[in-house]
Amino acid sequence: MASEKCFAKGSSAPGLVAKGQIRLYSMRFCPFAHRTRLVLHAKGVKHDTVNINLKDKPEWFLKKNPLGLVPTLETSSGQVIYESPITCDYLDEVYTDKKLLPADPFQKAQQKMMPENFSKITPYFYKIPLGKKNGEDISVLEAELKEKFVKLNEDLVNKKSKFFGGNAITMIDYMMWPWFERLEIFELKHCLDGTPELKKWTEHMSEDQTVKATMFPTETYKAFYKTYADGKPNYDYGL
Repeated sequence: MASEKCFAKGSSAPGLVAKGQIRLYSMRFCPFAHRTRLVLHAKGVKHDTVNINLKDKPEWFLKKNPLGLVPTLETSSGQVIYESPITCDYLDEVYTDKKLLPADPFQKAQQKMMPENFSKITPYFYKIPLGKKNGEDISVLEAELKEKFVKLNEDLVNKKSKFFGGNAITMIDYMMWPWFERLEIFELKHCLDGTPELKKWTEHMSEDQTVKATMFPTETYKAFYKTYADGKPNYDYGL
């Protein structure tokens, strides 16, 4: 688990990336960076983590990634890679032990298509809690999210497998997991009702050692997201 306090505007840049290692620029509670943390841990890649204050970004970080987004990877030779699916694919190609993407081109293409479809689901994790906070009627949004979960459930039923890529965890499972880990925080667990295979998938994922090693306690998530909802995110909460 990364424990470093975040770097903000005005901070000095960290030193060079050690030879034979890679650096992850992250934010402890970001679900997109969580994807890359999962892959780094699953593959046993030696790395260090530098957390970034996303509301007050350091100038030196913006020089590395003009978009100012996490996750961002930096190699010991100064190469910079960003966007969560791209960082995860890069890690799987460079560090060939325990491959997470299948070798078969069609199966690999399928795995890369799924995150594109899943990206249509992630906005609901923010729209629904925000609507609830504002006293809006969220019933339509919840119904839409449940419908999308039903389709994911059907995918597991059709594949007759524990995970989305077979009977072992692969890249696609790690790409989707960060949002399901946050279901309770966003008060959306009831949206899994009526999707027994998807619910089982979340249970199987919760037993994975990599998932356990990169998760935060529910209370920690809740406390952070409260500061986030209030417009004053405490990126160092719990440190």
